[in-house]
Amino acid sequence: MAALNLGSTDSAVLDPAADLSDDLAATPTKRRARFHTLTVGDVRQLTQDSVEVTFLVPEELQGEFDYDPGQHLALRATIDGRELRRSYSICRPHALGSVSVAIKRDLGGVFSSWANTELRAGDRLDVMSPQGTFTTALETLDDKHIVGIAAGSGITPLMSLAHTVLERSETSRFTLVYTNRTALDVMFLDELADLKDRYPARLALHHVLSRQSRSSALLSGRIDEEKLRLMLASIIRPAAVDEWFLCGPFELVQLCRDTLESVDVEPGHIRFELFTTGEPAHAAGDTGRPVIVGIGDKTFEIEFTLDGESATVTTPVNAKESILNAALRVRPDVPFACAGGVCGTCRAKLVSGDVTMTENYALEPDELARGYVLTCQSHPTTDRVVVDYDV
Repeated sequence: MAALNLGSTDSAVLDPAADLSDDLAATPTKRRARFHTLTVGDVRQLTQDSVEVTFLVPEELQGEFDYDPGQHLALRATIDGRELRRSYSICRPHALGSVSVAIKRDLGGVFSSWANTELRAGDRLDVMSPQGTFTTALETLDDKHIVGIAAGSGITPLMSLAHTVLERSETSRFTLVYTNRTALDVMFLDELADLKDRYPARLALHHVLSRQSRSSALLSGRIDEEKLRLMLASIIRPAAVDEWFLCGPFELVQLCRDTLESVDVEPGHIRFELFTTGEPAHAAGDTGRPVIVGIGDKTFEIEFTLDGESATVTTPVNAKESILNAALRVRPDVPFACAGGVCGTCRAKLVSGDVTMTENYALEPDELARGYVLTCQSHPTTDRVVVDYDV
């Protein structure tokens, strides 16, 4: 999911009006995932290969675009006659009347290249209501220490998280390790410096440059296991950390997860979000790839509920079709974004039957235990499968 890049080669907060108490909801804001057409208010260059896009949110849609820090938006556009969807993380704390994402241009990224070169203020774009669970599970931030480790455009969700953690409690602390190739690749460089100036005693900011030397050897070069362990023995003490947020490419995130668990950090205290590569392969546009059911073909029956209405579709066993693709053939409004198992937009609860999931980078263990699946990655293994998008 784009950018953070959730689910393509393209790289992918608070409630404004209400309560700004220290108490944070343990469950991220959940709403029906649907698109709304918003006007682009501003496109701001961040680096040579990235922009910040701000959308104007009209008063009647404010409730649809309330969000928790760390959530993302799915964007939909038709480019060269092809409908594309990409997900990008929200990069700013809540502001009435607007919502912003950062989009980094990646090699081969059709959507991200278009957004960086063609998107302008005044353009209209379909934007899905905020989704995602890359948010804090802490009930209070008082005296809590949060650590974020990000690479490249993985800084995007951590921008809103860091702002929120530091703003909501005068005793909270945030440590950010942010790795890039060179100083010219650092997104939100000025904003991070301003945040450090505002909270000098409570924000620890460590820029790591993999292709540019710094005065400290610890902050120079690629983060590998040896360097990460040195960081955990010096600038970050795991025993003093209450929650971890990891955002970047798979290799870095997996390295951090494995290393943290090896020093006895509880997996439940580690939140992560990934970049992925490759175009979505299981759902094309709004309709799903064509599937023909031949006479005599052995089929699975898939029943799904969306917005209180149930529908049934059959899929040939030999088609190896995902539940999402099958559902899109009869309901074009079934929610999805990345189609790569990353963003979680297509989440539904398995009511009956069994499925196998090809990939899962979005659902937490407790969600799996409660029966939730990613329909873009789920394939029936029983004659009949029933899923519910509404719960």
